[in-house]
Amino acid sequence: MTLDTERPGKAPVSSVTALIQVEHLSRVITSRAQKTVILDDLTFAIPSGSLFAINGPSGSGKSTLLNLLTGIDRPTSGRVIFSGEELRARGEDALARWRGQHVGIIFQFFQLIPTLTALENVLLALELGGGGGLPRKQWRERALTCLEIVGLRDYGRRLPSELSGGQQQRVAVARALANNPPVLVADEPTGNLDSRTAQQVFELLAELINLGKTVVYVTHDPQLASRSTAHVTLLDGQIVEQSGAQAALTSQEGRS
Repeated sequence: MTLDTERPGKAPVSSVTALIQVEHLSRVITSRAQKTVILDDLTFAIPSGSLFAINGPSGSGKSTLLNLLTGIDRPTSGRVIFSGEELRARGEDALARWRGQHVGIIFQFFQLIPTLTALENVLLALELGGGGGLPRKQWRERALTCLEIVGLRDYGRRLPSELSGGQQQRVAVARALANNPPVLVADEPTGNLDSRTAQQVFELLAELINLGKTVVYVTHDPQLASRSTAHVTLLDGQIVEQSGAQAALTSQEGRS
């Protein structure tokens, strides 16, 4: 069983276009005493269907950038454009609804509800995100399908405490898939796992692009970043290296 890769009423995104464009993006925190530049004039694009890495050492601005890409935080200047729509044009409530439908978020520390089973955690995502365009009577089967994709269909009745760390992260991936978003974002998704389990979880994320997903992940590990299909490397809030990202932006601009 596979998860549909097309959202109801929307054409599939072309694999050769930029799904997310970042234009002159900056984030500055100003207080009476000082001005702190977190991100400084970033311009790049995330190709649709890519396994996209945001790489850099601790304090380089990776998590702040991820928050801007998902609309959790607002830029001081510059733009994030998702499928041709600028995120900052939406109000906070509209952004929250948009995020529930278009972005699946995977946390480093899983963030599963401990009193809910694995299946119930995925069902909760469907409840909060509107069900991915499906009628309510199909939600349970969608949740089971998502657990099947991550290899845990038979673990749906287990509580998080009855699962290993790797299994909990797989449930978190299933939850992120629940509403069939085009983009999944992960902030250090393997950072809380042992090396063997981290490898398995990363391979699962890499396989999701075969379902038509775009996967954006933050990592401080150059080895994990090197396995991406496109990436940017940050240092002190600036891009010091990129691959695959600028080409997509140039291609997109050439069609406009």
